[in-house]
Amino acid sequence: MYMTRPDLASDRLRNQAMSGTRLTLPEEVVAWLGAVQAQDYAGGLWSIGLRLPGTTSMDIENAIARRTIVMSWVLRGTLHFVAARDIHWMLALLAPGIIAKGAARYRQLGLDENTFDVSNQAMEDELRGGRQRTRKDLLAVLEGAGISTAGQRGYHLLGRAGLDGVICFGPRSDRQQRFVLLDEWIPPSPAPDRDTALADLAWRYITSHGPATLQDFLWWSGLSAADARAALVTAGPDLHREQSGDRTYWNPATVLPVPQAAHTAYLLPAYDEYLLGYRDRTHAIDPADTGKINLINGLASPIVINGRVRGSWKRTTGTKKIVLSLKYFDPPDGKEKIAVASAADRYGLFMGKPLDIV
Repeated sequence: MYMTRPDLASDRLRNQAMSGTRLTLPEEVVAWLGAVQAQDYAGGLWSIGLRLPGTTSMDIENAIARRTIVMSWVLRGTLHFVAARDIHWMLALLAPGIIAKGAARYRQLGLDENTFDVSNQAMEDELRGGRQRTRKDLLAVLEGAGISTAGQRGYHLLGRAGLDGVICFGPRSDRQQRFVLLDEWIPPSPAPDRDTALADLAWRYITSHGPATLQDFLWWSGLSAADARAALVTAGPDLHREQSGDRTYWNPATVLPVPQAAHTAYLLPAYDEYLLGYRDRTHAIDPADTGKINLINGLASPIVINGRVRGSWKRTTGTKKIVLSLKYFDPPDGKEKIAVASAADRYGLFMGKPLDIV
């Protein structure tokens, strides 16, 4: 059966737990999606919250404090939320490839393996015993150890410590991110063998993001082409393939029914999985509109109506209320305006503040 863009959008909204969900906890949402991009921290919280109606941003932060969700450099070397029980095996599977891909950049910055060893040890010594430190604190520790953090060196030293499984992010305090030792914060557990880990990653991605292609999975996971193919083959009994023109889509073998929500509009945060989880995003945005909104390098937050990007939104947060400004590609009709207003109400409830639309 030829799969149309509306078909893709509808199936992906369902599988991503946006148009309906049986999930009840923040950590369940994160585990279901496999990972939630989080370099925009507030946006990452909302990515979880919009898939869990009735939750607030504090509910997600409490899950981080309870150590059921953890943030670190995971997929593609980018900051993601992952379920705490997944962090160690995901790093073991994915970090070596990310480190290998970053070798040229490390050389440009004058960072070699000895420097990383010294840096990691300095951070471990500083954080041991349950201590929590800010980014500024840790960079000062590295400078004190004789390691320059100038330019991009500091970011890459911290990121490498995350990939090496030395540090991760703990809960925020005074609105500042704080680092902790990963093994103290989330004690290691027995890891699956590599083939099992590959199959699990593929199954997580397809069940939560499908229908999706091999190229989509390659983009999302950052795996090599050979590993991505092997992962899909190993997970094969729990997946099925569907041909659509010249493309092969992978789908979950069994689609569980979910309660259908009335939502038809969504105010997505920047970097949300509904868009960034795929190499090809034409299920959600017309090629003619891609130049109107920066979905990758900027912090554009899309307005999605009936699965399609129809514009963008920005928020201004005051002490008493939030003001949303909406910018559409083309004017919405009356029903669409009502749907967007409902989506805005859900965001206001998540943030715990009254909200105005301008």
